[in-house]
Amino acid sequence: MVANVAERVAALRPRPREQRWASLSACVLDAVWSIGARYDGVVAPLVRRVLEDGATGSLVTSDVPQEDVYPLDRFMDRFPDEEALLAVARNRQRTSTRSGITKAQAVLGYIRVLLEHGVCDLADANRALGTAPLLASIENGMRRVRGEGRYGIRRGYFWMLCGDDGRIKPDRMVLRWLAPLGVRDPEVAQQLLIDVAAFLSQNGASPVTPWEVDHAIWSAARAGATS
Repeated sequence: MVANVAERVAALRPRPREQRWASLSACVLDAVWSIGARYDGVVAPLVRRVLEDGATGSLVTSDVPQEDVYPLDRFMDRFPDEEALLAVARNRQRTSTRSGITKAQAVLGYIRVLLEHGVCDLADANRALGTAPLLASIENGMRRVRGEGRYGIRRGYFWMLCGDDGRIKPDRMVLRWLAPLGVRDPEVAQQLLIDVAAFLSQNGASPVTPWEVDHAIWSAARAGATS
């Protein structure tokens, strides 16, 4: 199975990151609003709508950000509660159609957890990724924000956006691409694609990260959905 999927992924020509958010606030907004929403039509415009006025530089960068252009303390000063954020986001989507909270409320929940752990910007988030006890404590807090879901896809995607290239986001787009191969379970998909990245790294000319595998599949699935 791994070799078969790896061959298909190789044909997609996975590549390293070309762009990333230059703000931890953007990573939180993207991670929360992306679940069950169109990325180009809803998520990316919403992130820009919420943050562009207060950002100290471009929200997108092609390199590892040297400075966070919209840290979380500034976000909370501007959006101290759900209604303040909703007024600018202009989007009342919920984390679940049944008993879910608004995504705005979930964003604030994530930010409060991060700030409680001393994580205010992208540099702090990447330090947390390298500190196992701190990371575990943050993730325990994030799990309590409603809308987490059984597989923790939102939480994993957040760390991917922060710069963790070792994770997979087994969302509906990735599962759509894998479905013809008989893979429909997010946990199975996650481990399979991590194994695919390792296989490609061992058998190719250069290393391939799980993030690159994930993004190549997601891009192909999105192109198929819109073609």
